Parts: sequence; C-alpha cells; structure tokens
Amino acid sequence: MPGVHWGKVLRVACGALVALQLWPTTAGATSRIKDLANIEGVRQNQLVGYGLVVGLNGTGDTLNNIPFTKQSLQAMLERMGVNIRGATIRTGNVAAVMVTGNLPPFGTQGTRMDVTVSALGDSKNLQGGTLLVTPLLGADGNVYAVAQGSVTINGFQAEGAAASITRGVPTVGRIANGAIIEREIEFALNRLPNVRLALRNADFTTAKRIAAAVNDFLGVKSAEPIDPSTVQLQIPPEFKGNVVAFLTEIEQLQVEPDLGAKIIIDERSGIIVMGRDVRVATVAVAQGNLTVSISESPQVSQPAPFSRGRTVVTPRSNVTVSEDGKKFAVVKDGVSLQQLVDGLNGLGIGPRDLIGILQAIKAAGAIQADIEVM
Repeated sequence: MPGVHWGKVLRVACGALVALQLWPTTAGATSRIKDLANIEGVRQNQLVGYGLVVGLNGTGDTLNNIPFTKQSLQAMLERMGVNIRGATIRTGNVAAVMVTGNLPPFGTQGTRMDVTVSALGDSKNLQGGTLLVTPLLGADGNVYAVAQGSVTINGFQAEGAAASITRGVPTVGRIANGAIIEREIEFALNRLPNVRLALRNADFTTAKRIAAAVNDFLGVKSAEPIDPSTVQLQIPPEFKGNVVAFLTEIEQLQVEPDLGAKIIIDERSGIIVMGRDVRVATVAVAQGNLTVSISESPQVSQPAPFSRGRTVVTPRSNVTVSEDGKKFAVVKDGVSLQQLVDGLNGLGIGPRDLIGILQAIKAAGAIQADIEVM
C-alpha cells in the first residue's frame, strides 16, 4: 500500500502493547483508613433524661392511670411556687417522656446537639408539644446537657367516630439542636504518645495491611497490629504535640480490606447476602415442592317426607398430593459466587428455597463460608 510507513506502524503497535502491559490493574476495591477504623477514645457518649412535654391537644397521659406523670406535674408546679397537694388534676395536655441523645466527641460547653423524645405513658400523640427543661445524664450519673424545645414528629394520627388512621409513630419525636452541652469530657488527644486504631470489622489481614500502609507512608516502623481489631501507632517525633495533623495524614491512606467468606440470611424477609470469597465444593443439588390440597364437599342427607328420620351432614374430603420436582444439578468444585448464583437460579429456586439449600450445603460440609442467620 503506497504512502504507509510499516516500520512506524510496527513501532506504534509495539508501544501500545507495552503500555497495556504496564497499565496498573486493581485487584480489589480499596478504602481509606478513615472508613475502616475508628480512633480509640474519639467516640460519642449516650445521654438519657426524664422530662415532661406540655401543650398537647388532649393527647397526653391519663393522670389517673399514669401516677408518675401526675407526681412529676405536681413536683414541677411546686418548684414554680404552685401548691396543688390534695387537689384533683384533670388535664390531657401533659405527657411523661424519656429524652435520649448522643454527646458528640470533643463537644464543648455551649454547643448544641439533637435529642429524641419518646412517650413513657399512654399518650397518643406528641404533636405540638414542648419539652420542658430536662437534664441529660451520662452513665456516671453526671449531667452533661440540658434539653428543651418544641417536639417535631414525623407520624400523625387522625380519628373519627367510627374509624381512625395512624401513620408513622406519633409518640416519638425529635428536637433538632434541642440540647445545650453543659459539661465537657476531657480528652487530651494532642498529648498522647501513641494512638490506637479500632477496626470496624476485625480481621488479621486488614490490620496488617493498615500497619504496612502507615509504615510505608512514614518510612519508619511506627504502626504495629496488636490483634485483629487494633493497630497501634507511635507518634513520630515530627508530629509530637500535633496528633491531629498526624491522623489527618494517616486516615487518607488507601487500604484493600480483607474479610472472611460469610453468608448473611434474614429468614423473616428472605434476604440473602453472600461475600465474594464464598466457595463451594462439588455437590449435587435437587429441589422440589410438595403440595398437599384438601377440599371439603359435605353432602346433606334428608329423610323422606313424613318419616321419622332426621337430616344429617355427611362429610366428604378430597385429598390430593402433587410434587413439583426439579432435576439434580451438579455444582462443581471451587465455583465463584456468580457461578453459584447462576446455577441455583437455573433451577428456578426462589429466595426462600435458596435459604434452605445454602443451609443444607453448609451441613454437608461443602461450602467454605460462615452462615449467619439474623
């Protein structure tokens, strides 16, 4: 062909082939250390408190049935200078509630946090209510925050004389930024000589890979896996007194996590989740449905006119048994997850039957994975 320089074409083709061979390939999905582990000590703390919600439109607690609501209302009014001891209180606008929230890590005095309000008595609806000042206590009994504000709910309830409808849960509400932090939890992060990473999913291989990634980044042996769920980091000299900067650099490193083969089964909803490393040995699988049908067609027997007989009912039952059988299918040794799913789908097996088949294969010792039933 005129005008074509074959030597140049050959050099371009060889260069493209070398480029394809040198192009990096990813063996698996990588994640940041920030998404794989938590910093030990940097965590939330749960708070709880007991309070009163007022301003309800007749949907509060029945004071005669809920004594603690009545006692709380009396104590609150007495603190306000109102003495109602011995008086009869009839109101449906007050409800006793439990207030819960999570104190964020490094929460400082004066900052706000969200709280959840849940009815404790027989209140029907918290819509339109206002939570009065409620101290929130930690596990040590100290008050760490104080909550107050208007309750917002997602559910609602409407009823008439002969019918009612309820959507969501109207007895649980939320107050955005409804609590003010009053006490701080001391945690001197920058003074720590070492930091420990707590893996969210414990695994020996993942812990080792995290330590290797940190050591490669720093150029010195600073990280060491202690157990499957913990990696200890020694603070390098250049980051002494500035642990935050050190963690900022570390948490962005990419690591490929490794988890054991596991199958999660939720029998109530029929959900099945299988990991990519699930493997099956050679096994034959057959599945059939056995259906038993029983139909009743009773026959009425009446006596002749003017006779002394009586009308009787003679039962007649028709019982049929049918079996929808499937052929045996052989699952070969070491098949992948995709091949296993394709093979079982080829048998026309639904999720419910698949749960029983997976458990039977595990019982036969032919599946290399842990089965966890929720």
